[in-house]
Amino acid sequence: MGLLFALGSVVLVSAAQLLLKWAMIQLPDISQLPQFLSSLSQFPLPTAALFLGLLAYALSMLCWLLALKRLPLSRAYPLLSLSYLLVWLAALWLPGLNEVFRWGKLAGAGLIVSGLLLICWPAAKTR
Repeated sequence: MGLLFALGSVVLVSAAQLLLKWAMIQLPDISQLPQFLSSLSQFPLPTAALFLGLLAYALSMLCWLLALKRLPLSRAYPLLSLSYLLVWLAALWLPGLNEVFRWGKLAGAGLIVSGLLLICWPAAKTR
């Protein structure tokens, strides 16, 4: 059950990042706070994405706390690296996020997967 909570946290935090990025592309710059706040009522879809992203982030934290209760940290924490892969792949695939494919990023993703396998792969039993 702990693994499901950890993976749920990864999926939720990845969705949150994508929603927040899309919302911030659509909305005015947050450094101009008065314009940003007044625009929230003028742009219902980006505003909904912003708040949905924040909700997904909060739910991911809840899942993470439940995962930490049930899994050793050495097993749970490496799973967070999956969010880097999910966000990168989704940002390449989803329109409007303006991500560009680079071979170096693919190599980095391969290193993340390799590292995750090295950390999480069960150790061979010794006789």
